[in-house]
Formats: sequence, C-alpha cells, structure tokens
Amino acid sequence: MLATLAGLQNFVIYFATAIALTALYLFIYTLVTRHNEFALIRQNVLSASVALGLSLIGYALPLASSLVYAASPLDSLVWGAVAIVVQIVAYLLVKLLVPKLAQRIAAGEMSAALFLGLASVAAGILNTAAMRT
Repeated sequence: MLATLAGLQNFVIYFATAIALTALYLFIYTLVTRHNEFALIRQNVLSASVALGLSLIGYALPLASSLVYAASPLDSLVWGAVAIVVQIVAYLLVKLLVPKLAQRIAAGEMSAALFLGLASVAAGILNTAAMRT
C-alpha cells in the first residue's frame, strides 16, 4: 500500500509537469502561428482543429517519452522544452513550403491543415526517436 502511495506522488508530479508543458506548448504554438486556432475551432473550422490536434499529438509523443525515461521532473522539463522547439521549427518549415499557410487553414483548406498536422506528427516521431535520456 505504501509503495502505491509513493507511486501516486510521482504520478502527480510527472502528470502535472506534462499538463503544464502541454499548456505552455499550446500557448507558444498559437502565438507563433498567424491564425487563431481556438477562435477558428469555435467557428467550427475543421482545418484548424485538424492542424492543431495533430500538432498536439506531435508534441505529446516526445513529451510522453520524456516522462517514461526521464531521470527527474527537471529532465522532463528540459526534453519538453526541446520538443516545443522542434514543433515550432516543423511549423516554420511547413510555412516555407506551403504559401499562405495560415490563410489557407483559416479558409478551411484541409490539404494545408493535414500537411501541417502530419508534418508535426512526423517531427514528433523523429524527436522521440532521437531522444537519449
């Protein structure tokens, strides 16, 4: 029973770290993009939801890996910050490849949203594989 309670404390620490990092990721990511994802989602623009949702998966993959293999919560914070940078770089690279990316997503163009989202997932997978904690 005591071992379970000790495990619960670690769960709370790591889960709170993950929630905080995810909130930070969403805050930074939505500042970097030129369209307001949450406003578009409230307006039922599917492309914004797809792009943001897939980017969130792309971020969650390496974050989850950092939680599993981290030596400490600080270790998870560092790798979570690295994962934020990787996702921002992925967005900026897609933005270079897809003209008027933000406007296209805001206009509901699924091809731009899917490409951005899947590039984010790919970046997350590669980020996860490259981590050595």
